[in-house]
Amino acid sequence: MAPTRITACSVRDVRFPTSLEKDGSDAMNKAPDYSCAYVVFSTDSDLQGHGITFTVGKGNEIVCHATEVLSKMVVGQELKVIYGNFGLFWRSLTSEDQMRWLGPEKGVMHLAVAALTNALWDLWAKIERKPLWKLLVDMEPEQLVSAIDFRYMHDVLTPQEAVEQELLEKGYPCYTTSCGWLGYEDEKIKRLCKEALAQGFTRFKAKVGADLKDDQRRCRLLREMIGPDNVLMVDANQRWEVQEAIDWMKGLADCNITWIEEPTSPDDILGHQQIAKALKPLGIGVATGEACQNRIMFKQFLAAGAMQFCQIDSCRLGGVSENVAVILMANKFGVPVCPHGGGVGLCELVQHLSMFDFVSVSGSMENRMTEYLDHLHQHFKYPCVVKGGRYTPPQAPGYSIDMKESSLADYEWPKGRAWQELIANGTYTLD
Repeated sequence: MAPTRITACSVRDVRFPTSLEKDGSDAMNKAPDYSCAYVVFSTDSDLQGHGITFTVGKGNEIVCHATEVLSKMVVGQELKVIYGNFGLFWRSLTSEDQMRWLGPEKGVMHLAVAALTNALWDLWAKIERKPLWKLLVDMEPEQLVSAIDFRYMHDVLTPQEAVEQELLEKGYPCYTTSCGWLGYEDEKIKRLCKEALAQGFTRFKAKVGADLKDDQRRCRLLREMIGPDNVLMVDANQRWEVQEAIDWMKGLADCNITWIEEPTSPDDILGHQQIAKALKPLGIGVATGEACQNRIMFKQFLAAGAMQFCQIDSCRLGGVSENVAVILMANKFGVPVCPHGGGVGLCELVQHLSMFDFVSVSGSMENRMTEYLDHLHQHFKYPCVVKGGRYTPPQAPGYSIDMKESSLADYEWPKGRAWQELIANGTYTLD
């Protein structure tokens, strides 16, 4: 196939007023507005590559600016879809000269890398006329590892080591967080639990961390609603100190909790290790990774036994390539990968990564589940589909992240129609 040249890149600041209904509310984010930097690569053909990176509102303009700056390194280049070698964007960014300019692989610039890399993988999958999970599954090992940067990972994983019918029939297991936002009233929690159970969900997650007595009450309510045999996880969103996390979770242990997610600072590897050790006798594992900045951090969490559930994020890491690297490392350490979803488009993206993990890496769904939230899917041309508590494998070519033009027109900040109305009536301000 002839190379495809990138001719232009647009970056749009897209935000949704989710704070109005307390959707996304947790112990650290009382009223987030789910947002993204939305990237579209134009080419010398009729194909486009779409990508995002996720934020919770304020500061989204900074990420958009960083994405625009980095996109200049790509426009005008050829996306060489050649057997055994992708590497166009990822390697150009991780070359010694570029890294000297970009700095450490974390923060705003790394979020921008995720948006652009995701868009290029989306374009590649569309050129091959395959959904992204199928593109990854069909790649030869040598071709796959050529798209991964192994720097700083050779002590635990090397390219040499990194040498579907069940999925199509059953789908991939997921859990719902939509019932357990911290700002929801009890009656709403009850109603949402009943609806989720009727839809076939057997795995649930609740937000905790603001008040122990309230968490005990809410978790007992959730356990009562979902029954004794279904799975219940909790998420503190980095709220606690290490010993506080241990003590708090001991107070919730009677609710039969499978994991505590992000109990403390996402950078505190030894703290997570200490929490994991203390909670192991209670049968509670530690899940983390959605705010883990790069594959090197994941390497340390895995090697230290500081995570029992590895939560990759499609936009926090540097796109598909770095996520694949972490999936391979987690498999080596025997830690199940349970991706973080939700936000804007994260569910659409991570379903592909989980399906690749199952078909080509782990071969197992045991202790594996991908997060699902029923927010904002209506804004995508190819929204994820969940039936009976399982993701249905996408069939459309690409990475499932193309947004509807009508949604972009309504929710681009601040000139979109929906935002203009909210600003005009005083619900939001521009400061």
